[in-house]
Amino acid sequence: MASLRQIAFYGKGGIGKSTTSQNTLAALADLGQKIMIVGCDPKADSTRLILHAKAQDTILSLAAEAGSVEDLELEDVLKVGYKDIKCVESGGPEPGVGCAGRGVITSINFLEENGAYEDIDYVSYDVLGDVVCGGFAMPIRENKAQEIYIVMSGEMMAMYAANNISKGILKYANSGGVRLGGLVCNERQTDKELELAEALAKKLGTTLIHFVPRDNVVQHAELRRMTVLEYAPESKQADEYRQLATKIHANQGKGIIPTPITMDELEAMLMEHGIMKPVDESIVGKTAAELAAEAAAVA
Repeated sequence: MASLRQIAFYGKGGIGKSTTSQNTLAALADLGQKIMIVGCDPKADSTRLILHAKAQDTILSLAAEAGSVEDLELEDVLKVGYKDIKCVESGGPEPGVGCAGRGVITSINFLEENGAYEDIDYVSYDVLGDVVCGGFAMPIRENKAQEIYIVMSGEMMAMYAANNISKGILKYANSGGVRLGGLVCNERQTDKELELAEALAKKLGTTLIHFVPRDNVVQHAELRRMTVLEYAPESKQADEYRQLATKIHANQGKGIIPTPITMDELEAMLMEHGIMKPVDESIVGKTAAELAAEAAAVA
C-alpha cells in the first residue's frame, strides 16, 4: 500500500481556502486517489461541496449530544460524498465561548484512535489561518500534516496570514517533519497579483504551486453545493483544479522549511511592486486641519 500523505490547506478566512481545497481534492479523487477530508474550521464548511449539504454534523456537536467523544462511533461522524471522499468536520464552540482550536485536537485524536485513516491515500486538513493558535496549529505542531499548502491572494492581509502560517511551520519544522509544500494563489483580481504571489513565494523560499484564475462558474457550482469538477467537468476552471491536483500529487517530498519575512519586508515588497506608496514623513503626526492649512497656503 502507498504511504498515507497527510496534507493541510491553511489560509486567511474568506480567501476561498475551503472552495479551493474541495475542488482540488475532488480532482485528486478523479485521479483514483482515496481521500479523507478533516474540516478544522469552526464554520464547518470544509466538506459541503463534496457532500452537497449545508453543513455536516461536527464531532464536537455530536459529542455534546452523546455526553462525550468516547460515546461516539466512527460512522456517527464520518460521511461519504463525491467519488467516495470521506468527510469529517471537527466543529467549534459557540462564538465567544471556549477555544475553537480544541475541536481540532479532539477530532484528530478521535479519528486516529478509531482507525479512520486506514486504506486512505490522502488525509487533508482544512484549517483556518488567521490565527495560528495551539489548536489550529495542531496539524503542524503534532506532525499530523507533513505538507502545508497556503491559499492566499494578492491582498495585503492574505499575504500577511501566509507569512504568519510560514512562521508556524518554521517553528515546528526541525522537531517534526512538517514542510511548506507551496503557495496557491486564489485570484482576487487585485493589482499585479501574480507578480506579488511569485515574489512572496520566492521570499519564503517556496514556489507558487498554482495561480487559480477567478471564474464565476465557481460561484454557480457553490450555489448548488457542488465542486466545479462535478458541476462543470468540461469547464476551463475544472482543468485549473486538475492541474493543481496533479502538481500536488507530484510534489511529495519536495516541501521546504520556509524563511518568513518581517512586516517591514512585506511592506517593502508591496512598495517595490507599486502597490503601496512610501509614507510621507513630513505629514506624520499632523492633524487634518494643519494639513489643510498648509495646502491652502501653497495654493
